[in-house]
Amino acid sequence: MSNPLFGANRQASQTFILLTVFLDMLGIGLIIPVMPVLIGQFTRSPDELAHWYGLLAATFGVMQFFCTPVLGALSDRFGRRPVLLLSIFGLGCSLFVHATAGSLLALFLIRIVSGGTAASFSVANAYMADITPPEKRGKGFGLLGAAFGLGFIFGPVIGGLLGEHDVRLPFFVAGGLAIVNWLYGFFVLPESLPRERRAPFSLARANPFSALLHLGRLRGVGRLVGVFALCVLPQFILQTSWVLYTQMRFGWTPGDNGFALFLVGVLSVVVQGGLQGRLLRVFGERRLALTGLASGAIAYVCYGLATAGWVMYVVILANFLSFAAGPALQAIVSRSVGATEQGLTQGSLNAINSLAIIFGPLIGTTILARVGHLPGHDWRMGSLFFLCAALQALAWWLARAHFRGLRVCEWQDPALESSRLRS
Repeated sequence: MSNPLFGANRQASQTFILLTVFLDMLGIGLIIPVMPVLIGQFTRSPDELAHWYGLLAATFGVMQFFCTPVLGALSDRFGRRPVLLLSIFGLGCSLFVHATAGSLLALFLIRIVSGGTAASFSVANAYMADITPPEKRGKGFGLLGAAFGLGFIFGPVIGGLLGEHDVRLPFFVAGGLAIVNWLYGFFVLPESLPRERRAPFSLARANPFSALLHLGRLRGVGRLVGVFALCVLPQFILQTSWVLYTQMRFGWTPGDNGFALFLVGVLSVVVQGGLQGRLLRVFGERRLALTGLASGAIAYVCYGLATAGWVMYVVILANFLSFAAGPALQAIVSRSVGATEQGLTQGSLNAINSLAIIFGPLIGTTILARVGHLPGHDWRMGSLFFLCAALQALAWWLARAHFRGLRVCEWQDPALESSRLRS
């Protein structure tokens, strides 16, 4: 049965979903530059600040890990509209409570709620699939990715500017955007999943560990699963510790961090959206993945050695090739398995990504808690980034060994080599 939303209401529904993803990501981005400053109001030392920041960030990640499949399964049972609206309303309310929090315990409880309600991206993806014909879903998911990226580009820089005036103001603004979005959806958004297509809720379908339990069944991926894990873990260590680190070492304000994160977002969009095809033609997938991994490892070392804030901007710009490595690596992983294992492979990669969201903050802030008392010129302040560099270098070594093994197999099998040359 065709979905009635493929017709006249599709454009309005698609606009709402894109706006939802953009505003959700904008709201999350708004609070990134100011969250450590807010936590710092309730702590007495850099060490204590780092410990609490890591705990709160990890709590948010744990709730995302467990609630993403639960919300998806609930939307399959009760429809996309009620789950999506409930998530948006809950996120808006939690942001307002953030703005008025008076203790660390209050912040901890709020992060539990906000982490669960911010897991609505899986429901937004399902809604887009519902309202988009199969032949146009690639374009639809591309639009969702663009909305996600734009929210992350503008969120931190706006949050940083607002935070220069009042550290709690970005939370009020983000909460207000969420409530406006909820009101718009309440009056405009139709249900996308007809009752006859709904599935019963089951704990098995909502189990976030199911993809991880199947990792051992993957064939043809080999070391690439480890490469992916060693790539995303440093990224989340960096993302969740960046603001705290630059505040401790360089005395950066929310405005400084907002601009730096804005630069990262713009560079990511330019490389992945505009230069990726050209870079693939110049390097090829395997060489681009290796070059990007090597560039990332060198950049982490440079971040750790920098004793002046302006050097961080130079390294961000010089490290543009690392933004192209992720998509190239994911394409290689996807082609390493057969058509019947694609879902299992992508689910496993997403599960690894979710775990990195949890452990990245804990690792990064634990290191910062041990070195945060040191002067900014002490090389040990960069220990966080030296660890990231080591993980990235190990990823490069594993990927290189894997690709060498593939070349040996192609040389030994004329059919494989002929197929590769034709492609």
